[in-house]
Amino acid sequence: MAGRARPALLKSMSDIAERLKEIHGRMAAAAQRSGRRPEDVALLAVSKTFPPDLIEEAARAGQRLFGESRAQECLEKVALLPPQLHWHFIGHLQSNKVRKVLPVCEAFHSIDSTALALDFERIAQEEGCRPVIYLQVNVAGDGRKFGFTAESVRREIGPLLELKRVEVGGLMTIPPLVPDPEQSRRHFAALRELRDQLVRETGTPLTGLSMGMSGDFEVAIEEGATIVRVGSVIFGKR
Repeated sequence: MAGRARPALLKSMSDIAERLKEIHGRMAAAAQRSGRRPEDVALLAVSKTFPPDLIEEAARAGQRLFGESRAQECLEKVALLPPQLHWHFIGHLQSNKVRKVLPVCEAFHSIDSTALALDFERIAQEEGCRPVIYLQVNVAGDGRKFGFTAESVRREIGPLLELKRVEVGGLMTIPPLVPDPEQSRRHFAALRELRDQLVRETGTPLTGLSMGMSGDFEVAIEEGATIVRVGSVIFGKR
C-alpha cells in the first residue's frame, strides 16, 4: 500500500517546485513594475497545516523561509525539519506562548499591542534572543482583525523603537478578504504611507512591510511590500 502512495506524493512534490518558480517570476515582474529589484522582496512560504514532507520538498526547491501560526505545530516542525531553514511566526500569539516559540523563530509578524511587544522584550532578555517584530496595523479598521490603529502606532512607536532586545523591523497588515486584489491596493498603499510617515517622524528606518498573501501578493509588491506571505498557491488548498 505504501508503495502505491509514493508516486502521488512525488507528483505533488514536483508541483511545488514548479509553483515556486512561477511565484518568483510573478514577484520579480511586480517588483520591476514598481521600479524595484526582485531581490528586495522576500517570499515567506506559509506552511501552517501542511505536513513536513511538503515543506521539505519546498526546501529542496530552494525555499528557506517558512511561516507558522500555531505554537505547538511550529515547534514540532522545527524539530523535524533541516536546521538551515528559517522560521517566522505569523499568527496571533498569546503572551503565555511567547517563551515557547521565541527561541525557534527569527521574526514575528503579528505584534498587535505595546503590551505584547513588552512581553517579547522581557522574555527575549531572559532567553538571550534578539527577535525582529512587525507591528500589525489594522489600516482598514476591520473590527474582526487585531492590531494597532494608524493613530495608536504613531502614538506608541517611540518607546517600541527604544527596546533593547527586540528590533522593530517594520509594519504588517491583513486587509479584508475581497474577490478582486485591486480592492486591497488602497490598504497596502496606506500601510506604506504610514511607514513613510513614521520614518520621517522618528528618524528610524523602518524598512519592512509585511503585506500580501496568495490572492494579492503582486499588488502588495507594487505598493512596496518587502515580504509576502504566500501559502495556498505553493502547497495547495488547505
